This record gives sequence, C-alpha cells and structure tokens, in this order.
Amino acid sequence: MAATDKALAGLRQMIASGALGPGEKFPPEPELCDHLGVSRSSLREAARSLAALGVIESRHGSGTYVSALDPAEIISRFSLSVELIPLEGVLELLEVRRVLEAHATAAAAARQDPLLEKQLTDILNRLEATTDAAEIQALDAEFHDAICTAGGNPTVTALTGVIRGRGGHYRIFEPGADFDAIKQTSDRGHRAILAAIAHRDPAAAATAASAHIAQTELWLRALRPDPQVALGEG
Repeated sequence: MAATDKALAGLRQMIASGALGPGEKFPPEPELCDHLGVSRSSLREAARSLAALGVIESRHGSGTYVSALDPAEIISRFSLSVELIPLEGVLELLEVRRVLEAHATAAAAARQDPLLEKQLTDILNRLEATTDAAEIQALDAEFHDAICTAGGNPTVTALTGVIRGRGGHYRIFEPGADFDAIKQTSDRGHRAILAAIAHRDPAAAATAASAHIAQTELWLRALRPDPQVALGEG
C-alpha cells in the first residue's frame, strides 16, 4: 500500500470508528504520524483528499477538525465525480433518481404544506410560458428541488440534485423537430405531479413523479444528445 493510501485508510478508520467524531480536533501532526506510521507529507496529502470530500476542514490558526459529517453536504461533493459520467452512466443514475424522487414527492404530498402548491404553480406558470432552453432547464430544476426539499430529507434532496445536475448537461429542450412534443409532454408531467400534491395523494404523487422521470430517460435514450458543459460550470 502506498504511503498516502495508508494515511488515508488510517484517517478514514479513525473517523468511521468514532475515534474522531464530528467536530473534533485532530491530534497534533507528529502524534498522528506516529499513530498511523506515515510521514507528514503523506498525512497532509491524505488530509487534502478528505477535505475535498467535505470530511475534514482546516481552521486558520486553530488546526484540523472533522467536519459535521452532514450527509447532504458530503453527497453534494459527489458532483465532482458525477459530472464526468457519460450518458450510459447517467441513464443508470436516472433510475436511482426515479426511485428517490418518487419517494420525496410522495412525502411532499403527505406533508400537506399549503405553501408548496402555490410555489409550484408559480414555477409551472413560468415554465409553460417559456421556450428558452436555458430558462426551461433552470425552472425545471427549481420545480423538482422545491418538491424534494418539501419531502423533508436533505440527503435525498442533495443526491437527486447531483444526479439532476449531470442529467441537465444532456439537454433535450434544444430547438428542433421534437421540441414542441417534448415540451408539451414535460409540462403535462409536471402538472400531473402538482395535481397529486394538491390533492394530498402520496401514491398518485409517487406514480406521477416516477412516470415523468421515466419519460426523461426515454428521451435521452432516443435523442442521445452530447453533453453541454460550459467552462467553469460546477
């Protein structure tokens, strides 16, 4: 095992076992190196890797600490890797999103938040009124994020957001022969989701969400668009 891998495995074991809990400060560097049997350079490289994942954080003038280990925050860092996944992998992720978002949409319907219906109606009114691809993409994301947030599980919201972010790079709402049909079908799918939430029907909400995302999978399989990622986009 390479020295850096050994240091990384040691730190992960300490955190996973609870020897270093959320918010706790790391032991002094020399002590930690002795405990893990690694050099300072290997330890620092391993620490940088964990920092990139949101597992640890450095506080200027204070030292290195385990982060809060918030699941949603850590999962949001997956976007660094997920954005590299090609279309076939994205289609597999959409199956995961379909299950998670169906659950979140059912939960949102069950929670019966009276403000959610108004929020979603406003988003859909703007979404149905536009034919601008970038605006469609943004409003679609806002709609689904609002529902997942209302579902009450931040981890599910973060994970579906990461998947949706990569899927959004394969844009199906670009001008072309299929644009009107795709847009109209998508709008109907959104309305079906909203209707189920408004009627406080979790089963219907889950079915509508699952069907809507399954339709997106079908479009991506049929159109197979190239990813469009702007420089600096994250």
